Formats: sequence, structure tokens, C-alpha cells
Amino acid sequence: MLIKTEEDIVNLVKQDKWMMNILSAAKSLNLPDWWVCAGFVRAKVWDTLHGFKNRTHLPDVDVVYFNKSDIREETEKELESKLKSLLPKVPWSVKNEARMHLINDLPPYTSSVDAISKFPETATALGLKLDDKNNIILTAPWGIQDLLAFKIKPTPMFAEDSKLFGVYLQRIEKKSWKLLWPGIEEIQSNV
Repeated sequence: MLIKTEEDIVNLVKQDKWMMNILSAAKSLNLPDWWVCAGFVRAKVWDTLHGFKNRTHLPDVDVVYFNKSDIREETEKELESKLKSLLPKVPWSVKNEARMHLINDLPPYTSSVDAISKFPETATALGLKLDDKNNIILTAPWGIQDLLAFKIKPTPMFAEDSKLFGVYLQRIEKKSWKLLWPGIEEIQSNV
């Protein structure tokens, strides 16, 4: 399948029952500013562009939301339990981006999309959700060009800070994406 636009990605997801079930389960929690993000989106696009017949295993399915009034980690675990009761075979990970800046030692995020824009890689800085009419909404703060070009490149925040760039390089090594998707190019320089 040819993927050139954000609309193509949305249509690809629309045709994937597993992904739609995950989006529906996440929506059922009625979380403020929620998204299913990162590898959930990236892997689907790269699997499709690589012509894979089987889905690449995801170590987790990331659900993020933004709620300043309750930043307890216990709340995130309760939400994960609710999602596990709906879809027990999905490796759920739920994070409130109103607290994650503390974990990541960064300035506070202003929203979930702001947090997504500060993920380490542009090709991972992606999110999907369903609106009130169950239309798929895609956020791609740095666009989809790197995703479609199979480029692992740091987001500006990670490129401009030497400590964060080190984290980015460690992720490339740890994730071994090139073994999963041989067509990708890993950018190892922040210039």
C-alpha cells in the first residue's frame, strides 16, 4: 500500500480492526486530551511500507492524557487495569503527561500534543485518537516526512540538548529498529 499523506495513515488505521479496538478502548476511559501514540502508529506505517504480512510485536501500547488535577501514578495504573479488563492481550502503558516532565526532568508540558512533540524521535512523535463521532484524528507535530522516509531523527528538543541527544542515541541502540525494519536510516548526528 502506498502511504503519502496523513489521510493515507488515517485510512490505513481505519482498516485495522485491532487498532480500532484499541482506540475505542482508550476513548471509553473519557480521559482529557488523550492519544494512543508513538510505536503504535509508527510500527503500523513501517510494517505496511515494508510489505510485512504480520504485525511487528509492540512491547507496549502507549496511551497518554493530560490532567493537572490528578498526577498520581496510581491513577495511571488504575487506568491500565481498566484497559486490561477491556483488551487483556494488549500491553497497555498509560501516562499522564501533566506529570511526565518530572520523570523526564524537563520543563512542564502544556498538553499531550506538546508532550508528543517532545518525544525523542520525529518518526515516533505521533498520536491517534477518536473524536466524538469516532473519526480518527492524527497528530504529527513534526510532520510525517521522516516517518514515510524511514528516518529515525531526533526531535528539535533532543537534537539541541547534548544530554537529551545522548538519550536519543541510547534509544536507537536499545530499540534495534533497524533489525525490525531494515529500510530505516538512523541519524546519529544532531547537526
